[in-house]
Amino acid sequence: MRAALTWRDRAEQCIYDLAFKPDGTQLIIAAGNRLLVYDTSDGTLIQPLKGHKDTVYCVAYAKDGLWSPEQKSVSKHKTSCKITCCSWTNDGQYLALGMFNGIVSIRNKNGDEKVKIERPGGSSSPIWSICWNPSRDERNDILAVADWGQKLSFYHLSGKQIGKDRVLNFDPCCISYFTKGEYLLLGGSDRQVSLFTRDGVRLGTVGEHSSWVWTCKIKPDSNYVAVGCQDGTISFYQLIFSTVHGLYKDRYAYRDNMTDVIVQHLITEQKVRIKGRELVKKIAIYKNRLAIQMPEKILIYELYSDDSADMYYRVKEKIIKKFECNLLVVCSDHIILCQEKRLQCLSFSGVKEREWLMESLIRYIKVIGGPPGREGLLVGLKNGQILKIFVDNALAIVLLKQSTAVRCLDMSASRSKLAVVDENDTCLVYDIHTKELLFQEPNANSVAWNTQCEDMLCFSGGGYLNIKASNFPVHQQKLQGFVVGYNGSKIFCLHVFSMSAVEVPQSAPMYQYLERKMFKEAYQIACLGVTDADWKELAMEALEGLEFETAKRAFTRVRDLRYLELISSIEDRKKHGENNNDLFLADVYAYQGKFHEAAKLYKKSGHENLALEMYSDLRMFDHAKDFLGSGDPKDTKMLIKKQADWAKDINEPKAAVEMYLSAGEHMRAIEISGEHGWLLIEIARKLDKAEREPLAKCAFYFKQLDNPGYAAETYMKVGDLKALVQLHVETHRWEEAFTLSEKHPEFKDEVYVPYAQWLAENDRFEEAQKAFHKAGRQREAVRVLEQLTHNAVVESRFNDAAYYYWMLSMQCLDIAQENEPQQTEMLQKFHHFQRLAEVYHVYHFIQRYTEEPFSFHLPETLFNISRFLLHSLTKETPLGISKVNTLLALAKQSKALGAYKLARHAYDKLQGLQIPERFQKSVELGSLTIRSKPFHDSEELVPLCYRCSTNNPLLNNLGNVCINCRQPFVFSASSYEVLHLVEFYLEDGITDEEAVALIDLEAPRVTKREDKWQEMTSNNAQSLRLDDSTDYIEEDDPFTAKLSFEQGGCEFVPVVVSRAVLCSMSRRDVLIKRWPKPLPWQFYRSLLPDASITMCPSCFQMFHTEDYELLILQHNCCPFCRRRIDESNQ
Repeated sequence: MRAALTWRDRAEQCIYDLAFKPDGTQLIIAAGNRLLVYDTSDGTLIQPLKGHKDTVYCVAYAKDGLWSPEQKSVSKHKTSCKITCCSWTNDGQYLALGMFNGIVSIRNKNGDEKVKIERPGGSSSPIWSICWNPSRDERNDILAVADWGQKLSFYHLSGKQIGKDRVLNFDPCCISYFTKGEYLLLGGSDRQVSLFTRDGVRLGTVGEHSSWVWTCKIKPDSNYVAVGCQDGTISFYQLIFSTVHGLYKDRYAYRDNMTDVIVQHLITEQKVRIKGRELVKKIAIYKNRLAIQMPEKILIYELYSDDSADMYYRVKEKIIKKFECNLLVVCSDHIILCQEKRLQCLSFSGVKEREWLMESLIRYIKVIGGPPGREGLLVGLKNGQILKIFVDNALAIVLLKQSTAVRCLDMSASRSKLAVVDENDTCLVYDIHTKELLFQEPNANSVAWNTQCEDMLCFSGGGYLNIKASNFPVHQQKLQGFVVGYNGSKIFCLHVFSMSAVEVPQSAPMYQYLERKMFKEAYQIACLGVTDADWKELAMEALEGLEFETAKRAFTRVRDLRYLELISSIEDRKKHGENNNDLFLADVYAYQGKFHEAAKLYKKSGHENLALEMYSDLRMFDHAKDFLGSGDPKDTKMLIKKQADWAKDINEPKAAVEMYLSAGEHMRAIEISGEHGWLLIEIARKLDKAEREPLAKCAFYFKQLDNPGYAAETYMKVGDLKALVQLHVETHRWEEAFTLSEKHPEFKDEVYVPYAQWLAENDRFEEAQKAFHKAGRQREAVRVLEQLTHNAVVESRFNDAAYYYWMLSMQCLDIAQENEPQQTEMLQKFHHFQRLAEVYHVYHFIQRYTEEPFSFHLPETLFNISRFLLHSLTKETPLGISKVNTLLALAKQSKALGAYKLARHAYDKLQGLQIPERFQKSVELGSLTIRSKPFHDSEELVPLCYRCSTNNPLLNNLGNVCINCRQPFVFSASSYEVLHLVEFYLEDGITDEEAVALIDLEAPRVTKREDKWQEMTSNNAQSLRLDDSTDYIEEDDPFTAKLSFEQGGCEFVPVVVSRAVLCSMSRRDVLIKRWPKPLPWQFYRSLLPDASITMCPSCFQMFHTEDYELLILQHNCCPFCRRRIDESNQ
């Protein structure tokens, strides 16, 4: 830092105070009782202001023009002592007052004292000057206090002192901060103005005077200082802060706030601040070393680690000694001091090891590297001499001598070339070995070689940056400042006080190399930093020049996999002995889109087929035809095929079909036609029947397009009957399928099995059974019906379950009839399913009675049904059937009909079962009320056995058989009353057909009256009717005699009849269940001719004729087997 006097004037009286106008254009000075106004630019006295009768001690400019924005009048407050100085905070909220008694009082705008600071010196140290730091960056307001105890102190607004007192060694009369608060000025009894940091570190003297300095101020936002002295002298200085810095490669160190050093990494933009408490005079940086010279010492720092990105420095050595030097250089183990013509080499301990004395003044010095302790220095002298000095050698080596003084030097990376900027602003480049001047360029003020490229340098001057590669012309672009370094694509530029890294694309020199086909050199330049477009251009040029290694590297940088694959394939071909450069270049041109050039090279190299493939792949069929001319027909066909592929890709299917057909590609033509649904039948009809695969493809698409007629025509043309059958089945054209299966029985399974499955899916199960039967798939029929039956039970559709079980039983009977090994198993299933069908048929009425609010049956019917069901469930209870519902229905109907004993038994049974909550109350009430009834059953309800005429109990432990003769009861399938029928069996040797023939003989019998039995037989039923005048059966009837049995036997003794008995029977009295083989027929004799009975010819269930006719009218079918009335019994 140095101070340059700008202008000076002298007043006749002491200058107590001065103030700058806020814009800095004018300076007002208090001189005695006058005010003087000066022009700050040249010191001209603008005018004197008079009006004060006494001495003016203080002047100030109001920034807003008012005494107080809030008060129009001036408020006054008393203090305990004389006020010597004052200062407002930046926000104008607090006023600091300096007292003669050594006290600082901080007050608010209203005059109330908030903080009182008592200085150690007390009244012997008057506070003569105070000032608040105007910096806006400080988080807290800081007050600087100077007293006549010769101390400088700093305080927070809270009154807390910052640091310790600074000893001044003079009586301060004035203190003033710079505009931004980074420095402050002090003047007083030492007759000079001193510059301090904001922390109180003295930096230097601004100006020396012959009398006390009473006031000094800084011009707003500038480095100009105005000083007023006791003898009336007015001085105006300009402070010049020189740049103190050092650079090595990408690390730049510079001084900040005069006492700090900031090290900046120019690549990563990282910064680290090294704080100091003394003025920094010189800075030097080299590799991991940093040297800082202060007034009384030199500090040497080193990096914590060898990491190139590390920014943390620590003190390595301290040299406590005052040095005077113009330049400072640091090496690994030494520091170099330059003082005019003298160079001194000192160790880090401060010992002088070596000294060099030059012929002329040293103008430039730079470390150019080398082993630790043996580094080389490049030195430029004013007389034009350039030397190389090694720190471990006392002899200096003269590199060359030029006629002009040296301003700047730099050596290339390989140390073979030297760039010099002389005092005439000329950049000269020499070959170090031959001392030859290679070239020179004008308008240069600094120069730097590229550290990564031997042949590139840059120099600045005249507002331009100049980049020169090899001996090519210079490339220029605008740039302000000095070039101090060149690393890759980054140029380090110092402009005023700031260092910046400028990213400069190396496109221009790269293209200069490309023009001369110097691909490797161009690649090296590109590596320094060019745009992606430049990389691509380099890659293309190298590829066309068949410089594959350079091209591969360049394409790798732009990540162009397409060209990398091309280069890889060419390199593989070269490894296998292929060396036709024309063919390689043709591939390159094809990739670049230069198709005609590629075709010419393909033809030249004898590979016309590659040109044809290229044109075909590019859909350039016209060019391909022109190229082909009248060539091989195979090539023409291949070309048409590719053109058809292209037409298909661009959504021109009709054109593609025509081209495929002309090229003989029938399959592809069929595929396209099939997808769009046109021209397909024309193609199929034109094809020969020997072309089975294309015709099959046509039929496939006909099926997809829902054209079974065309598909059938195609299959017939090929003669594929199996596919035709499958077509009829898939399209559910069953009549055609049946016709075809009749002509060709081998397709029977292929027709009837899918037909049966289709019927089952459409709930036509009876037809499905027949279809399965026709196909010989009885097990599938049984499996389907079993699943349907299970579903019906689970869904509580018990009437459907009964029907399905009946169908299952009949299916089992069919299997037993056809499959003799399984006959026993199937017959057992038949009887099991018949029983389940009856049970579920009966439970259907019970379930409806318990679940629905209204009953459709008479109490007597429900009573009989409940008893029948209860007697049928003696061994096991089938799935879905509830004993609770059965007993509940029985209990209610028994109570209603007078069977109180049975009702009480039913309620007792219910008590041992888990009763649903909705029936709980009803059951409990019924159990109580039944106790009030007599403990017997109504005799009218007692069932009678028609064989032995025994009255059976209502609750029979044996089930649905007589307790006396064990004869099974025959029940009506609607009311479930015991029918007056007795089953009889045939003697051995009598067949079913013979028995029917004997009964049909109807031998005459003597009766008391004419027999008027009338038998009615139809397709739907077989009935016996008796006129009112019909007489009773003859008393000596042979069948009646057969009904007798031995009393008290526990085994059932069936009624067995002989031929004579059969002959005596009337056909009108006998009902026959004509079961299919292998079951025998069952014969029943009616014992009450006055009651008519009807039997269903399908399921052989017995009904009272009136009940049956009513049910037929209601349902139009048998209620058990659902045989419709209009169906024939086949």
